[in-house]
Amino acid sequence: MNTYSVEEKRSRIRGIIGAASGNLVEWFDFYIYAVFAVYFTHALTAPDMAATTKSIYVWGVFAASFFMRPVGSWLFGRIADRHGRKKSMIISICFMALSSFLFALLPTYEQVGILAPFLLLVVRLLQGLSVGGEYGAVATYMSEIGLKGQRGFFSSFQYVTLSGGQLLASLLSVIMLAFLTHAQLEAGWWRLPFVLGGCAALISLVARRGLEETLSTDESHKEESGSLVELLKKHWKRFLLVVGYTSAGSLAFYTITVYSKTYLTNSIGIPDKIVGYIMTGALFVFMLVQPIFGAWADRIGRRNAMLAFSALLAIAIYPVMAVAMPYFSHNTFVVTGLLILMMLLLSFYTSISGLVKAEMFPSHVRALGVGFSYAMGNALFGGSAPSVALQFKASGLENTFFIYVILMLIICFFCSLAIPKEPEYLDHL
Repeated sequence: MNTYSVEEKRSRIRGIIGAASGNLVEWFDFYIYAVFAVYFTHALTAPDMAATTKSIYVWGVFAASFFMRPVGSWLFGRIADRHGRKKSMIISICFMALSSFLFALLPTYEQVGILAPFLLLVVRLLQGLSVGGEYGAVATYMSEIGLKGQRGFFSSFQYVTLSGGQLLASLLSVIMLAFLTHAQLEAGWWRLPFVLGGCAALISLVARRGLEETLSTDESHKEESGSLVELLKKHWKRFLLVVGYTSAGSLAFYTITVYSKTYLTNSIGIPDKIVGYIMTGALFVFMLVQPIFGAWADRIGRRNAMLAFSALLAIAIYPVMAVAMPYFSHNTFVVTGLLILMMLLLSFYTSISGLVKAEMFPSHVRALGVGFSYAMGNALFGGSAPSVALQFKASGLENTFFIYVILMLIICFFCSLAIPKEPEYLDHL
């Protein structure tokens, strides 16, 4: 059993805070796209396009950015496994700052014509590259620096800050809507969140520069460190397993925390200002419960937590999203409670998401393994959730989308059965 001095505990907690603070900013920058998409859609797309077609394009760009994540996870995962987790996280936050400022400067369709939606895609792909590198390095760093026996609790702070980034983005929309009209936001005030995000990213560099490195010199100097060939040749079974449960986890995550905003507004008919309140309240609860579910996973085991996530959410998502929410659409408090219920079930996964991936790979390919498997699952299923849901809606089969989510959760259940009861890696730390 590992024992830690008071100073070592403090050092590790400082490391968690430092990594988490940058993660908060990075994901805030990423999610303001989803929160403010409804306001910049008109400015950056052709005026003669149908409203549904515009939405499909903008959310298609959102999905396309996820296909840059595998590239980002490979690039930054290699840096993290060969040159250190700290260096990788510093470079990724710089990329996010750059892309946020570029987003704020995007010209409108009226100014540059068809070039506007193309530039939207380019800048969003740059954000996808950055976030693709962020997840693997942060998840790896937090799993390595967390105290043994409490790694679920410590690793949960990755999603505390990830959901915190979403919460801040949602809260910012609530504040801006309190002072600005929908028309003013469409006219150009949608740029302000991206300016704020870029500035916050630069500030977070200070916290990350003080991080303690967790990658040992011996591990970094291995010839196969950060090698994609090494990962896919020697650890391909674990890689496919992680892709399997990540695909369903990411699909559920983006359905509940991102698409639900569009669903509540466009499908159920709740005013966007009220939806802003609903999302902000639900995300606040979601953020707070992550450490609770992480500590719970330390007690019941990561595999049992994953089984609970996939089984319970598969049972609940259709009756809650497709039946109960439309039925209670007139009652804001009930809809908020239902959304919180979905987020609580999701928390069985999110609180330990990074850890259950990190425990599957040895140190010299851990950041690459975590990041690349996560990026592949997201590219294939997670980021496409809003776009796919809108395609189902356009075909008159909106509720069928939730059946698609259920099928993926069933796959996740069987993948979770293969998770080792005792992790093979990380125990020596």
